[in-house]
Amino acid sequence: MRGIKYLILLVITVACSCNNSGNKDHTVVFKGIYSFGPEVKSFKDCDNGREFWVTDSSKQLELKYSQLNFEKPYEPVYVEVEGMKIHSDKEGLGSEYDSTLVVKKLIKITKEIPQDMCR
Repeated sequence: MRGIKYLILLVITVACSCNNSGNKDHTVVFKGIYSFGPEVKSFKDCDNGREFWVTDSSKQLELKYSQLNFEKPYEPVYVEVEGMKIHSDKEGLGSEYDSTLVVKKLIKITKEIPQDMCR
């Protein structure tokens, strides 16, 4: 009888773990300033001013940025992206940032930075 109780508890625990793992992929829309260059891929959130390292899993953000034909790197642009925040790696180029923004989808990119949203 005791073994059955443990088995049921184990099944419930595994089932709950599976349901919670889906929440980790929950994406949010972020609006802010993006800068890109050889050593920096950064995003500054317009809502709270926090800065993040950026990983572009959409493969569109860096492509569309480069198509804006800036003369020099690191020119800021306004972007709206779907993504999620994760902890930054302890080593590498993004290690000086607490969090990394993983971009899943590019919604908007423009050279015009809205002054009323992003100070």
